[in-house]
Amino acid sequence: MNFLKLLLLSALLTGYIAIRLIPGLAAFPAAQLLLAGMLLVCALAVPLGLMARGLARPPLADRLSWLGLLCMGLGSSLLVLTLLRDALSGLLWLASVAAPGRLPLQAWQGASAQAVPLLAGLASLLGFWNARRTASVVRVDVPIKDLPAAWHGFTVAQISDIHVGPTIKRHYVRRIVERVNRLQADVVAVTGDLVDGGVRELAAHVAPLADLRSRHGSYFVTGNHEYYAGAHAWIAEVRRLGLTVLLNEHVVFSRPDANGEAGRPLVLAGVTDFNAGHFDASHQSDPAAALRGAPPDAVRLLLAHQPRSAAAAAEAGFDLQISGHTHGGQFYPWNLFVRFQQPFTAGLRKWGDLWVYTSRGTGYWGPPNRFGAPSEITHLRLVTA
Repeated sequence: MNFLKLLLLSALLTGYIAIRLIPGLAAFPAAQLLLAGMLLVCALAVPLGLMARGLARPPLADRLSWLGLLCMGLGSSLLVLTLLRDALSGLLWLASVAAPGRLPLQAWQGASAQAVPLLAGLASLLGFWNARRTASVVRVDVPIKDLPAAWHGFTVAQISDIHVGPTIKRHYVRRIVERVNRLQADVVAVTGDLVDGGVRELAAHVAPLADLRSRHGSYFVTGNHEYYAGAHAWIAEVRRLGLTVLLNEHVVFSRPDANGEAGRPLVLAGVTDFNAGHFDASHQSDPAAALRGAPPDAVRLLLAHQPRSAAAAAEAGFDLQISGHTHGGQFYPWNLFVRFQQPFTAGLRKWGDLWVYTSRGTGYWGPPNRFGAPSEITHLRLVTA
């Protein structure tokens, strides 16, 4: 979509909000002026922010992105609440037809017009704070059937969907790395959507990932945003940082059993993004191929960016799939719609005999807003079922 189309769409949406709210603020002329000015700025800032990289160079491009994405988050909340207000107004009007004069419609219009901007502003402030703070650690025990005693307590520290880009930079990534390293996990898993931009502009900001520490190394699988940003260049860069990239591949870990003999191994596999084949036919996501040549009796873990890989992962015989992509919806009410595109939104769920853990993500995409879907660094621990 080009700039003019984005500008038209932005103007239509902000215009709708203005038409529906500003008349209801007649008792507060200053509030009318403030809201009108803010909507006018946002109508222009959102398309400028979305197109910033094509219109300007850093640091101006980043500043335009910041303004536009902040406006997008606030405007989204204003739009949803305005639509909700209109729906409630319609119901009240129908009720007033049945009981004329009994409902204070005029008072409702004024009070609700004041409430919408206040609630949208509060939600945006809380969402901004949640988005910009360092993600909290979420600890999850995953019960695995017939898990050998040697692998009881095996831990995976998962980070996902950081989206390094216009508003997420090196210091943000550094804080994540420091928190992950304190977990002293057996494995670190980076389950895609690391970046929103090319290697040339973002390599320095992703560089702290080289300092990730765990007993058995750090592993990466591609997400859909890697393919938007140049997947092959990013794969090379991630490898340069010392992470192992799993492209429909696996690694095998071994631990001795209680008698000191070689017990059942553990396989950690990774697949390319669910839609990667649309960008590069050689990257077609394939959980079965990721297991090819693996020991048949192994405990099987799969890193897959999208939860939609679960059907193929279950058929291939995996015990646990570790995914991201959804952001848990990121901010209300979009979390209500994720389920129409993915089988799981967040948390630990079952697909047949397969456990699927879906992270809410460690960063955010687009608006710096996480309201009702906080970010996370996940500490997964295998336990005997």
